[in-house]
Amino acid sequence: MTPSTQLIVQDLATPCRVDLFLHHHFPEHSRTYFQYLIEHHHVKVNGLSVKKRHPLSLGDKIEITFQQREESTLTPQEIPLEILYEDEALLVINKPKGLVVHPAPGHPSNTLVHGLLYRYQTLQSLHPLRPGIVHRLDKDTSGVLVIAKTTQALESLSLAFKQRLIHKEYLALCMGNPGHKTLQNKLGRDPIHRQKMAIVAEGKEAISSLHTLQYHQGYSLVKIVPLTGRTHQIRVHLQSIGCPILGDPLYGYPNTNRQLGLTSQMLHAHILRFKHPFSGEEMTFEAREPSEMEMLKKRLF
Repeated sequence: MTPSTQLIVQDLATPCRVDLFLHHHFPEHSRTYFQYLIEHHHVKVNGLSVKKRHPLSLGDKIEITFQQREESTLTPQEIPLEILYEDEALLVINKPKGLVVHPAPGHPSNTLVHGLLYRYQTLQSLHPLRPGIVHRLDKDTSGVLVIAKTTQALESLSLAFKQRLIHKEYLALCMGNPGHKTLQNKLGRDPIHRQKMAIVAEGKEAISSLHTLQYHQGYSLVKIVPLTGRTHQIRVHLQSIGCPILGDPLYGYPNTNRQLGLTSQMLHAHILRFKHPFSGEEMTFEAREPSEMEMLKKRLF
C-alpha cells in the first residue's frame, strides 16, 4: 500500500501553486516528482484532482498519495546517441530524425528516454516516465537537445525555458519565401483535426521570428527563432503564411512532398544557447543537419 498524507494550508505569505508548495514542504522530493503525482491524480485539493499550476488558498486541504518511483516499467535499451557535450549536470545531444523523446501512446519503447536509462541508471530518480527531459523535439525534428542529469539542473533548466531565457535557432526548408517577419498569435488544438494544432482564439501565445537565408525557384532555407515553445509551433506558423515545411506529413503539401521524395519534415534544431545551471557560464551548442536535409539543400539551391 502506498502511504497517504494530508496537509492543511496554514501559512501562505504569497500565492503559491500546488506543485511548488509540495516541493517546499517535502524537499526530499523534486518538483517534477510532485508534478508526476498531480498528473496521475495522486494529489487532491479539497477532494478534487487539480493541475500543477493550481493556486492554493489558506485552509485548503491537500491529500497526497505517494507512489514508488520504481513502479515505472521503463526498460533501458541501447540506443546510439551523438553527444555534443557532457558534464556532471547535463548532457547535450544531436537528436536524430525518427527518434521519439519519451514514451507516449503508440511509442512505448525505443525512445530517447530508454537510451538515456541504458547509459545513466540514476536518471530514473528524476521522473518515473521522463527522466532528465527538460524540453522536447518532434519525432521527425532533428537537432540540439539538452538533458538534465541532476534534480537541481532539471529544475534550473526547466525554469529557464519557462522564463524564455533559452535561445533556440531552427533551420527549415520550406515552400515559398517567408521573408523576414515575426509571427505572433495563439495556438491550440485544431477543433476538427485533433492530431493537429492550429491558430485559435482560445489558444496559448506563440511567437516566432523568421529570417529567409536563401531563396530559389519557389523554395527557401529559413532560420526560425521561436520565442515560445508551443507544440508544432514552427510548423503551424510557416503553414499559416503559405510556406509549409517540406516533407511535413501534417501541415505540408502532399504532392510536393511526393515529387521531392520526402517522408519526413525538413526541420532542424540548429543552435541552443543557455547559461549553465551550476556555473552560470553562457554555453552555445550547434548541431549538424541530417544528411537528408543537406542533400535536399544542394538539390534546391
